[in-house]
Amino acid sequence: MTSLWEEHHCAPFPPGLAGADRAGFDLVMVDADIAGCVHTWLSNAGRLDVRGYRALHWRGSQLSGILTVLGDGDSPAYWDRLFHMAELVASTDPRPRDAYPPEPWTEMDTSGE
Repeated sequence: MTSLWEEHHCAPFPPGLAGADRAGFDLVMVDADIAGCVHTWLSNAGRLDVRGYRALHWRGSQLSGILTVLGDGDSPAYWDRLFHMAELVASTDPRPRDAYPPEPWTEMDTSGE
């Protein structure tokens, strides 16, 4: 995972895509949120809090839709790598993905934690 992160972190954001959206989602925000979650996960010895996992699952599902509409000029390898990292980190979540509301700002019962 560390090598994937280093590769992604060193890669420039795809030219011409700042401010662009695909599948109705802002590419900069999807990239920033997932990259932030991956960075936090790596910095915290493979842990995210509930809020981090929620954001990761939310943006990961958006990226899944984005991948289906990318063209060759959209740097698909960049987005594939980001998605792969999101999936690897998401797989460490102790809760099932469907335990989360569809948006991270929706209230969630965490009283059992």
